[in-house]
Amino acid sequence: MSEFTAVHHVALTVTDVDRSVPWYMRVLELAEVTRREDPETGLRKVVLHAPGRAFALVLVQHPDTERPGFDERRTGLDHVAFEVGSAAELRAWEDRLAEYGVSFEPGTPSRTVPGSEVVVFRDPDGIQLEIWAGPRD
Repeated sequence: MSEFTAVHHVALTVTDVDRSVPWYMRVLELAEVTRREDPETGLRKVVLHAPGRAFALVLVQHPDTERPGFDERRTGLDHVAFEVGSAAELRAWEDRLAEYGVSFEPGTPSRTVPGSEVVVFRDPDGIQLEIWAGPRD
């Protein structure tokens, strides 16, 4: 059996791709690469890539999005963490989030990986996102 080489993409269900896509593009500097809309099923999908195609994020709008808001305590997705190379880069992301009016919890030591630090914020649907800087060597 061959080994996995990477995570190809993460897909998030959102209530409105027309609201979420511009937010992810502006705040996280992702670029839209493809969009699929199925008039028969009402399903809408937008693929966004990070600079350098480091990863893909797929935003999916199902036709029946009338459901309770996101809650990481329910079974399923807890959060998505994006890694940066240093604490200084983490501070730059705090500045960027503040510039775009995104509420966030300033960088705090991670309780999961000693020596790492994390900034926590949420997207327009309340999905928890993090910017994460690992321990220094």
